[in-house]
Amino acid sequence: MFVDENPNTEEQNEDLRQEEENEDFDLDAIYDESFKNLEEGSIISGEVIDVTDKEIIVDIGYKSEGILPLSEFKDPSAVKIGDQIDVLLEDKENDEGMVIVSKSKADLIKNWETIVNNYNEGDVIEGTIARKVKGGLMVDIGIQAFLPASLAGVRSPKELGQLVSQSLKLKIIKINVPRKNIVVSRKDYVEMEMSESRDKLLAEIEKGQLRKGIVKNITDFGAFIDLGGLDGLLHITDMSWGRISHPSEMLAIGDEVEVVILDFDKTNKRVSLGLKQKTVNPWQDVENKYPVNSKVKGKVVNLVNYGAFVELEKGIEGLIHISEFSWTKRVTDPSEMLAIGDVAEVIVLNIDKDNKKISLGLKQVESNPWEDIAKKYTEGSKVKGKVRHLTNYGAFVELEDGIEGLIHVSDMSWTKKINHPEEVIKKGDKIEAVIMSVDPNTHKISLGIKQLTPDPWPAINEKYATGLIIDGKISKVMNFGIFVELEPDIEGLVHVSELENKPSGELTEIYKPGDEIKVRVIKLDDSERKIGLSVKAVS
Repeated sequence: MFVDENPNTEEQNEDLRQEEENEDFDLDAIYDESFKNLEEGSIISGEVIDVTDKEIIVDIGYKSEGILPLSEFKDPSAVKIGDQIDVLLEDKENDEGMVIVSKSKADLIKNWETIVNNYNEGDVIEGTIARKVKGGLMVDIGIQAFLPASLAGVRSPKELGQLVSQSLKLKIIKINVPRKNIVVSRKDYVEMEMSESRDKLLAEIEKGQLRKGIVKNITDFGAFIDLGGLDGLLHITDMSWGRISHPSEMLAIGDEVEVVILDFDKTNKRVSLGLKQKTVNPWQDVENKYPVNSKVKGKVVNLVNYGAFVELEKGIEGLIHISEFSWTKRVTDPSEMLAIGDVAEVIVLNIDKDNKKISLGLKQVESNPWEDIAKKYTEGSKVKGKVRHLTNYGAFVELEDGIEGLIHVSDMSWTKKINHPEEVIKKGDKIEAVIMSVDPNTHKISLGIKQLTPDPWPAINEKYATGLIIDGKISKVMNFGIFVELEPDIEGLVHVSELENKPSGELTEIYKPGDEIKVRVIKLDDSERKIGLSVKAVS
C-alpha cells in the first residue's frame, strides 16, 4: 500500500502556481509601466547594441530598438557596441510599428540648454562658420546661431564667403529664448579684444621702449604701425636721419618693424613712434666731422632745379646750390654738370646743425679765376670776343672760356636809341669792345662798343645848333613820332606834336623809312644825348 510521505504536496504546488502567476502579473505590470514612463519629446539614454555600415542600433529599454543613421554622427567609426548615447524620442510607434529616435535633435536640445544656462548676452563663445545665407552667415556653436553681414567685420561679400569653415571667437549679441535663436558678432568681439589689447599696451609702454609692430597703412606723411591692438604713427620725419621723399622708400604694408616709443597719450590712445631714434644722431658731432672749408667727398642722391643734394654719410646730406657749381659757367640746370650716383668732391661752406643743413660748394674745389680777372682785364683796355647770347637789355660776349662780359644797350651807340641789341650786333658775331669795369666779387665785366670811337656830341652841339633847317632821311616810324637820320649814326626825333599836320591815321601809313624830309632843330639835350626836331617849324 502506497503511503504519501508528503500529504501537502498538492497544496504546495497550487501555492507555487499561484505565486508564479502573481510573479508573471507583476512583471507585465512593471514592463507596461516602463513604457508609460517613456514620453515622446523626452531625451533618453540608450545602449549601442549593433553597428552596421549604414546605421547604429540603440536599445532604449522599449519593445523595439531605435535606429540612428550614420549621418547623425561626426565620426561613426568611433562608436562602439556598449556605448551610451542620448537620443530624442520623437515617436513611440510609427505606422510601421517602429520607434523613432534622433541623436542630432537630442544634441541640439542639450546644447541649447547648456548655452542658455552658461552664457549671457555679451559673453564670448567660439563657433565654426557653417554656411553663407541671405544677410549673413550661420554659425555652429552647438546650435545654429546667426552672424549678420554687418557684424562680420568684413568689407565685401567675397570676404564674407571666405569665412566659411573658419573657427572664430564671437560675442553673443542677442539670446531669444522663446524662439530659440542666437545672434552673434565677430566685429564686436574684435573691437572688444582690441580695446583690451590697447588698454593692456597703454599700461605697459614707456617712452624710449622698443616695440615690434606690423605696418598697417602708409600715407604721404608717415606710416601707421599695429603694435598689437593699438596703432601708432611713425611720422616721415622720424623714419630716417637723412632725407626721404615718401615713407614707401623705407616701408611696405605688412612689414614687421621694431620702433621706439617717442610719446603716448593714454586718454586719447595715441602713440608716436620713431625709427631713426634706434641709431645715434649723425648730426650730433657734425661740426667736427665736416669742418667749414674742409674738402669732402659724397654721392649725388638728388637733383633739383636749384641745386644738387650730396650724401656725405647715411643720414647726412648737403646741398650744392646752383650758384656754387662754377666760377665761370652760367649753369641753369644741375644736370649739365652732375648726375645722380656721381661721386663729387666738394667744399663745406656752412653748417646749420639745428636745422640739419649743410651748404656745399663745387666750384670752390678749384681756384677762383676771378681773383686775377681785374689784373688781366683793366678798365679802358680793348678786348675781342664772341657774342654768345642776346637779351632785351644787352649782349653777353665771351672773352675766354667761362668769362663773359655784358654790353648794355646804352653802351652800343653814342647817338642812336637802341631798343634791342640785334639792331647793332648778332649772336655769333666776333666783335671788339672796351672794358668799362670789372667786379671780381659779383663776377661781372661791363663792356662798351660805342667807346671804341670818340664821343661825337661836342661836335654835334656845334654843328646842329637850335633853329638850323636841314634835310634828313626817315629811319624809323613809331606811334609817338618819327626818327630822322641827319647823317650816319646821328638821328633826331620829330615828336607827333611837331609834325606838319595832325595825322588823321597811323603814322606808318603816312611816313615811310627812307623817305627824305626837311626838319628844323628845336632842341639839343647833351645829358640825354637827344636831338629834338620839328617839321611844322620849317614853314
